[in-house]
Amino acid sequence: MNSDRRTFLLMAGAAVISSPAVQRAKGQGTAKAVIPHASWDCGMKDGISNPESGALMFETQLRLDRLAKIGKTQYGSRRVAVALEGTITGPKFTGTVMTGALDFELTLSNGTVEVEQIFVFKTGDGKYIYSRSAGVGADAKDVRIAMDFEAPNGSSAEWMNSGKYVARRILDETAKTLTVRVYDVSSVAIPAGAANLTRIAKPADAQPQPWDNRMKGADEKQGKELIVESVRLSPSQRVGASKRGNRNIIPITGGDLSGRITGKVLSGGADYQNLSGPPAIDARYLWQASDGEIIIVRNTTSTGGLVPTFEARVDSPYAYLNTGKFLSSNPGIANGGVKITMYDSMN
Repeated sequence: MNSDRRTFLLMAGAAVISSPAVQRAKGQGTAKAVIPHASWDCGMKDGISNPESGALMFETQLRLDRLAKIGKTQYGSRRVAVALEGTITGPKFTGTVMTGALDFELTLSNGTVEVEQIFVFKTGDGKYIYSRSAGVGADAKDVRIAMDFEAPNGSSAEWMNSGKYVARRILDETAKTLTVRVYDVSSVAIPAGAANLTRIAKPADAQPQPWDNRMKGADEKQGKELIVESVRLSPSQRVGASKRGNRNIIPITGGDLSGRITGKVLSGGADYQNLSGPPAIDARYLWQASDGEIIIVRNTTSTGGLVPTFEARVDSPYAYLNTGKFLSSNPGIANGGVKITMYDSMN
C-alpha cells in the first residue's frame, strides 16, 4: 500500500460524523420519512426513515476507480461508480470494502434519484458479507439507501441479517470518493400525517428500472451470435450460508470483447452466485466498447439457461441492446477466467 493510500485510509478512519442537526443544515435530508414509488420500493415500501434519526453503526470510505457517465438510457440519466478497496469504521462494525463495489445512480427528468449499490464487505476476522441495496430520493440532496446484508450464519456479523438499516450516501464527483454512513433505524417509527412524509413521484413516461432480471420464454432459442467475451476473474469471496442461501462471489477484473461489439470488459462487479440448489449466476459488470461507450451488463440464470440484459445510451450505436432479447451460453473455462458467447434470441 503506497503512502498516499495509507494517508487517505487513516484520514477516513478519523473522519468526524456531523450531528443530525448539522447534517440537515447542510441539506443532507430532513426528518420526514420518504415513501418510495411502487416501482422502486427499496424493500421499505411503508417508508424510509431519515438515517440520522437512528444510531450510527458504521461508515465506509471509498476512492473511486472510475465514475462512468453513461448518459440517457431507457430508464433515465445513468452514471455508475466503481470503487477501489476502502475502509469500514464505526461503533458497531469495522472492516474492509472489497475492490469492485458498484453504485448505479439513475436520475429522472423530475430530479428523482434512484440508486442500486452492490458491496462486498470483509470483517476483521476474514468473513465476507454481501450487500445489495436500493435507495431513492426526491432529489440528490436527500438520497436514502435501504441497506440489506447477507452475513454468514453463526458469524460475528450475523446480526446484520436482521434489523432495519438506512444509509446516507455521499458521492463526491470532484474528490472521486464515495461515503456511506449506515444507521440502525429499527426503533424509529414512520411518522403519521402527510406533512411528515415525502412521497416519491416519477414522470408518467418513465420506464421503471427492474430489480429482477428478464425471464427466458419457453420458446426462446439461440440465434445469431452477438459477442464472445473472455472475462478475467479473481479468487472467490465465499459468504457461505446466510439468509438467502449459500452465497459465493467471484470478482471480475477485466476481459475482452469480440463480435458485433468489440472492446473490453472493465474491472469491477462480480458474479454474485447463489449455490443453494442448482447454482444460480448473477453477474453484474460493465463493457467498454472500442469507441469508448459504456454498457451495463447483467447476465443471470433463468429457467433453461442464462439471460443477459443491457443498458446503453439511447442515442449510441448500441441502443438496440436496450430493447432486444438475448441469450447466453454457459461459462466455459478460459485462461484466468471464463469464456461466454451471447446470442440474439429467436422464437
